[in-house]
Amino acid sequence: MTAAAAGAPSEPPGRASAARSPHGPCRAPPRPRPSQRAARRRPHGLPLRVRAENGPSRPPTQPSPRVLPARSASLRSLGVDAALLPLLWAPFNGKAYNLPSEKMADTATKPGQGASGRGPLVIGQQRESSPHSPHPIGEAQEKTWHLALQRRGGRVPIGQCCVRRGPMRGGAGLALSLSGAARRCRPFPPRSRSRRAPVPAMFVSDCRREFYDLIATQRVLLLVASDVDALCACKILQALFQCDHVQYTLVPVAGWQELETAFLEHKDQFKYFVLINCGANVDLLEILQPEEDTFFFVCDSHRPINVVNVYNDTQIKLLVKQDDDLDIPAYDDIFRDEEEEEEDSENESDGSEPLEKRRRFEEEVIERTMKRRQRREWEARRREILFDYEQYEYHGTSSAMVMFDLAWIMSKDLNDMLWWAIVGLTDQWVQEKITQMKYVTDIGILQRHVSRHNHRNEDEENSLSIDCMRIAFEYDLRLALYQHWSLYESLCNTCYTSASLKLWSVQGQKRLQEFLADMGLPLKQVKQKFNSMDMSLKENLREMIEESANKFGMKDLRVQTFSIHFGFKNKFSASDIVYATTSLMENIEKEGPETTNFIKALDSLSRGNLDKLHQGLDLAKKQLRAIQQTVASCICTNLVISQGPFLYCSLMEGTPDVKLFSKPVSLCLLSKYLLKSFVCSTKNKRCKLLPLVMAAPMDVEQGTVIMVGIPPETESSDKKNFFGRAFEKAAESTSSRTLHNHFEMSIIELKTEDRSKFLDALISLLS
Repeated sequence: MTAAAAGAPSEPPGRASAARSPHGPCRAPPRPRPSQRAARRRPHGLPLRVRAENGPSRPPTQPSPRVLPARSASLRSLGVDAALLPLLWAPFNGKAYNLPSEKMADTATKPGQGASGRGPLVIGQQRESSPHSPHPIGEAQEKTWHLALQRRGGRVPIGQCCVRRGPMRGGAGLALSLSGAARRCRPFPPRSRSRRAPVPAMFVSDCRREFYDLIATQRVLLLVASDVDALCACKILQALFQCDHVQYTLVPVAGWQELETAFLEHKDQFKYFVLINCGANVDLLEILQPEEDTFFFVCDSHRPINVVNVYNDTQIKLLVKQDDDLDIPAYDDIFRDEEEEEEDSENESDGSEPLEKRRRFEEEVIERTMKRRQRREWEARRREILFDYEQYEYHGTSSAMVMFDLAWIMSKDLNDMLWWAIVGLTDQWVQEKITQMKYVTDIGILQRHVSRHNHRNEDEENSLSIDCMRIAFEYDLRLALYQHWSLYESLCNTCYTSASLKLWSVQGQKRLQEFLADMGLPLKQVKQKFNSMDMSLKENLREMIEESANKFGMKDLRVQTFSIHFGFKNKFSASDIVYATTSLMENIEKEGPETTNFIKALDSLSRGNLDKLHQGLDLAKKQLRAIQQTVASCICTNLVISQGPFLYCSLMEGTPDVKLFSKPVSLCLLSKYLLKSFVCSTKNKRCKLLPLVMAAPMDVEQGTVIMVGIPPETESSDKKNFFGRAFEKAAESTSSRTLHNHFEMSIIELKTEDRSKFLDALISLLS
């Protein structure tokens, strides 16, 4: 956790405060000018509105009308015929619609204190009213949870929902609990009589015309997430910018805090922002509060995409592959337009006969009653639709592939760009972010480009220069770094073979010896570097290993992939590059500023920096060794325990290499490898179907842990993760001090003393 989360002094005004950290308040952003507020209206064309618990929606700057009295005697006094009373009250029969008049006070907001006023968005609690506010909260017969805007002057209810967030300093304003107003809890006004046409989804259909040509003549700020796919997409875009002399600035962002800080520092110099692998799953305009002439182009593989970003028609454009199955909810199911203002019925009927006046009033009462019922039904459907849409977190097409498609459309695609697209896709497969079917499908797409770029005759093959670069499609072994390691070390430290052979046990070591003997490989040969093995063994190694692997239950040891050749000597597979680049980015040895690792990882993707690539390969070997040793220790000491609906494992302080696992990608790799190994080792059939929650020390001085949730390990797994939303709900119900600073919602930071009650709530929630 950064120093911002420790709770020192608050940041200066201007920080977006859509969310908070566990440790200290942050100030709200300055209230925008009227022209700015008009430009940042919601996609339905209206500002954020304040709604009474059971009354009609009204703009926050206008007084809300008094709710009509709920007593029959009151209606008779107004001139309603007694024979019509049963008809008028039919919609209100039942506990849910009983509206006692003495509890329906006027909830009009004061001028200047509407929902768009100053103040951070915080979580409402169960309370009857606020002694510091003239506005009642939760005055229905049954207590309800409320999301409220807290201002200096008090609270006003704006909807039924609850999200818990702790205080957070300045730059942490984006480290939010994403089930808050920035994602789900936005109240929408009722439907108007003149129904508005649906707003088209803001996906860029022509990347060249709607994206590249717009920014080619502008200064651009690139905000790039810290993952290999984002780095590859960045490299492709950088190459295009260099071809067309586009001015740009590159800023790495590791989480929401860094994203907000970078935007605040550069918003005065730039009007065009390109976000790579960050920003799609949050309401950017809500949390960044940009000026009306600021535009965002978001290329992000995180799913689901926030619905406000989808239907925003002014400042946000989404770069998404057209054939992705996004399953976006329909506009009319999520948004409703403003109801036209109606004049007071008494003013309308001045001079009319008493009978006509009474008839109009009766019709209006019936109409308003039906509208309220329809609005409640619509809101219930909306909550259900949004819950189904946002329930799981998953990933779409690689951002590097999206950028390569842009280069291909512009006829500027080079072999280097193609290789970066391949590495971006391979990163998703290595990190298990996509399904095997999705990986094979995208491999087929890239294979056609590889054939187009690397088609050579036999005569040309013998005349390659030392600077030549060639990409080849091949069926390779599912062994990590085996061409730059020894075959024995690769077999021991690859998750798939280690889990299948159970190498943490004595019996597993015997099976490994039997496996090598079945292949006919001498132990002396397999323990030396792969490049030093006898040529006779290396030529037929793949066929020998595949044949023996089937006998030992490893039927998926062969995988489709690509390799790259630099001249005569250097050959790397796509997975080698992924492991090396990831290790460079999460190197725990500090060698300068925090961006040093990012720059090194970015440089390692260029073929002119082979020294950094080899440095990354060495770090990757250490990382894989540390992961396998920790997995063996956890299983042999029974650290993986069943908590009912999920498995749980916690690394203690003092565990070897525990500092490495304070990094999110390393902890995710460890968690996935541990879950695979546990499923292979346990005899409990129920435990084989459970997900895993893993925790590791984050910052000992601040007393925080990092926690990650992994979905169940099944053959039909769709790689969708439900822990992001589950973590939020558990934090809400227990008031746990959590920090959601990672772009992966299933990764959170938590105070150590809050861990017990957080896990208890998680067990209760998932049971």
